[in-house]
Amino acid sequence: MGFGQVRQRRLSDDIVSQLEGMILEGTLKAGERLPAERALAEQFGVSRPSLREAIQKLVAKGLLVSRQGGGNYVAAELGTTFSDPLLQLLESNPEAQRDLLEFRHTLEGSCAYYAAQRATPVDHQRLTEAYETLQACYAPGSKASRADEGAADASFHLAIAEASHNAVLLHTIRGLFDLLKHNVVTNIGGMYLQRGETREMLTRQHRALFEAIIEGRAEEAREISHQHIQYVQEVLEEGQLEAQRLARAQRRQGL
Repeated sequence: MGFGQVRQRRLSDDIVSQLEGMILEGTLKAGERLPAERALAEQFGVSRPSLREAIQKLVAKGLLVSRQGGGNYVAAELGTTFSDPLLQLLESNPEAQRDLLEFRHTLEGSCAYYAAQRATPVDHQRLTEAYETLQACYAPGSKASRADEGAADASFHLAIAEASHNAVLLHTIRGLFDLLKHNVVTNIGGMYLQRGETREMLTRQHRALFEAIIEGRAEEAREISHQHIQYVQEVLEEGQLEAQRLARAQRRQGL
């Protein structure tokens, strides 16, 4: 019986595996600059030539970008699911807006469910900070703009995705971050005009979602997330129907 030789794993391959794992779990974010080679080699306990070899392999895979004299970066494209032109197209299309809310209904419910099951104390701290930033936007007398509120809302949901410890969910939410942020900004203006209780309702829903996750109530967290998106859908559809009725009335008057 013949046996094949066991190939010794190169040290650079171990470094590649560690860096890939950090990118996958979200520790290293798209566009983020890596520490200087000397510092990174010391952290890994390896020589700089081994580190450089690992970086070259990750550059070849498209995961890192090396800039002459400017260091090494996680590829920015990893955090982009949609291009800017497509973002504009999606934002301007009412049916696409509905599709996004349906997508969020499924995606964010799963994030909330797993976050309630798996969040660590560190996740709880990050989620608390994101929640408090969002609540500050809702506070009476707040000078937060709609853009500020949109960013805070999207960041809160991103923190939930991070706490889910599901790499696919996390990177999907990260890739959609700009779209989610713009979607919230687009939605809230119309929602506030449509129903006077919207701000108070969103405040209550986000508080209930936050508390369910922190307290580990997974099924309830998922249900609250679903109710939150359903409420947004209802208010927006109500506004669209009202706008259609107004347009018909104006056309009749013109006749």
